Amino acid sequence: MKRLFTLLSLLLTLFTLRAQVRGHEIRVLVSPDHPDWVYRPDETCTFTVRVLKAQNPLSDVEVDYELGPEMYPVEKKSGLRLKDGHLTLRSSLTQPGFLRCKVKAHVDGRTYEGLATAAYAPDRLQPLAQLPADFGDYWSNLLAEARRTPLDPRMTLLPERCTDTDNVYHVSFRTHAWGGRFYGILSIPKQEGRYPALLRVPGAGVRPYGGDTYTAPGKVITLEVGIHGIPVTQPTSLYDDLAAGALNNYWTFGLQHRDASYYRRVIVGALRAVDFLCSLPQYNGRSLGVTGSSQGGALSVITAALDSRVTFLAAVHPALCDHEASLQKRACGWPHYFYYSGASTPAELETVRYYDTVNFARQLRVPAWFSWGYNDEVCPPTSMYAAYNAVTAPKELHLYLETGHYWYQEQWDEWQQWIRRQLEVD
Repeated sequence: MKRLFTLLSLLLTLFTLRAQVRGHEIRVLVSPDHPDWVYRPDETCTFTVRVLKAQNPLSDVEVDYELGPEMYPVEKKSGLRLKDGHLTLRSSLTQPGFLRCKVKAHVDGRTYEGLATAAYAPDRLQPLAQLPADFGDYWSNLLAEARRTPLDPRMTLLPERCTDTDNVYHVSFRTHAWGGRFYGILSIPKQEGRYPALLRVPGAGVRPYGGDTYTAPGKVITLEVGIHGIPVTQPTSLYDDLAAGALNNYWTFGLQHRDASYYRRVIVGALRAVDFLCSLPQYNGRSLGVTGSSQGGALSVITAALDSRVTFLAAVHPALCDHEASLQKRACGWPHYFYYSGASTPAELETVRYYDTVNFARQLRVPAWFSWGYNDEVCPPTSMYAAYNAVTAPKELHLYLETGHYWYQEQWDEWQQWIRRQLEVD
């Protein structure tokens, strides 16, 4: 027992030490000269670069920088020295898009990064993704076929995850005859009644899920799903092994044909999740939203576009936008299918058009809330604006300029508040 106590104390100490690590002492600040970071085409943007330590500028720091349209810098220099603690860089764009200045500073043997991204007429960005003539029919027929397979839902209560207000279940249901099952965490208010519902779809990766008992405790049904057809309550090591092995780069699987794409069963599964929620006797049949970030932002758009029972969506930095833009040397969305090779086969190009967020955004008919930052290097704002500008349904965009592929607390709070208002539980 003494040995066990010593081990537990050591683990607790290590965890506490790790939990206290936060940020860096050295910060690289890159500041555009317009407070809103927005410019007219041909207007010069001046970036001021500073390297701070304890909020004071460091002088004589060695820096490297790259400057130009995001993902396609046209100017790169290294080994420059900051004079008087700052460096000024200037450039512009002639067309709608985003101008990015990215800086690396070398201090005491370590490298620190900072960036800023200026917007040039982003509301005029138009998607380059082409819409297949049979796009709507393809998805309608595929979903009709899938729905001929009974859901066969299974629910297992998770007593350790239940709260005072909600029962929490590990659930699964059939997606289609050849697609296996989808798994997720379902939360249902304990008090008898009929409630609105929220579907949470995940960002990229392979992981377990905890469910959502925080959006509106005791007031809303929530379902958080995984996409890989495996239970979502297993040890993290299992998912790590899959991510490094059988599911490594799953987003590239099946690019040679639209029926072979990994996302085919994912999208069908998300729609069957809507079927499952609508089948619950506790669902009020009136309000059903879908939300997620990155890959989950894309799946939110896709699910709302394909199912009229979805009444709203909220998407943060949505992925899978405007894949073929990179073939015209313009920033494309994650997973940047053709960016590194700069080329595609006709089969690949045809396939990705059926899985491009842009083409689903064109079909939206329900209110949509979007949010992202200009410094996102995973889902560049050029690609996200291409999708957003294609939306003709009621929409709103909430920008948090400095954010990359993450969100601020204020952004999260605004996101949650908007969802609660749509669910009429705020």
